[in-house]
Amino acid sequence: MAEIFRRRGGKASPEQEDSYRWRDGAYLCTVTDSFQADILESKLRSENIPCEKKYVGSSNYLEIVFGTNTVGEIELYVPAECLEDARNIIVPVDLDDCEELSGE
Repeated sequence: MAEIFRRRGGKASPEQEDSYRWRDGAYLCTVTDSFQADILESKLRSENIPCEKKYVGSSNYLEIVFGTNTVGEIELYVPAECLEDARNIIVPVDLDDCEELSGE
């Protein structure tokens, strides 16, 4: 997976990933800035999947003060019943593959 889709603190087993919850949501991924979080949240909401952002450390403060957060991590959570669909929606696509498909 792309670097932005990672678990803070390293890799976790599938059992650990499924048990990591916050506000009745299941952990989806961690992104490195508010722009990435907004894009993923928008995509998920367009597919009718609710999404919650959990700001790690001072990232929420930085977004309030500076209008954007480019240094703090943001974790994204979705309802447990939507977790598999959400993972399938945010799968990164290699841009080289897109060029080959558009040329056909």
